[in-house]
Amino acid sequence: MGYYYGYYVIFGIFMLISWLVGNTLKRRFKEYSKITLQSGLSGRDVAEKMLHENNIYDVKIVSVAGQLSDHYNPLTKTVNLSEGVYNGRSVASAAVAAHECGHAVQHATAYSFLKLRTALVPVVNVSSNLIQWVLLGGILLINIFPYLLLFGIGLFAITTLFSFITLPVEFDASRRALAWIDNSGLTSGQEHAKAANALKWAASTYVVAALASLATLLYYIWIFMGRRN
Repeated sequence: MGYYYGYYVIFGIFMLISWLVGNTLKRRFKEYSKITLQSGLSGRDVAEKMLHENNIYDVKIVSVAGQLSDHYNPLTKTVNLSEGVYNGRSVASAAVAAHECGHAVQHATAYSFLKLRTALVPVVNVSSNLIQWVLLGGILLINIFPYLLLFGIGLFAITTLFSFITLPVEFDASRRALAWIDNSGLTSGQEHAKAANALKWAASTYVVAALASLATLLYYIWIFMGRRN
């Protein structure tokens, strides 16, 4: 039971931090969604403008269901914008649309961390499907077959590595987005500051996820090393 207690403590702490960060992100997005962009462009317009000004014409911009479900898919070369961002004409919509196009620019310029992250996706998908059961079996059988837990730790390490590789990808996409927004004159000084703040909180969710993954990984390593000693 001691193993599970430690896990639930770590899980609880990072769940609370994640909730606080996520809640702040939603509040900021809601607030900035009410501030109309002075240019009057929609999220789709912003995305198209940024792509074309970076000489990217083979990426499609599509609308997807959900809130904060925006993402760039390098396999299909699509900038997927949630309905609110796709049709919205706010500072929040512009910031999110430009950020996702930042990923498209990374793809077009062969940004190394994006290439590495994309290459790891199939491995992470397989690892994610096995981790829960392998770690559970590893803890239950730790005195009989300790290397099952070690295998689970290896799988979890892959997902943790993926989380940390995601950080430079996200921060760089925001950097590219804000630089383009600034150079294009799309926003005023105040609007630019709000766009930067929205992207900062969005990036914070990835930081929390990466730290939570690292803390959990170290916890399982501690269990394995403790039993070995």
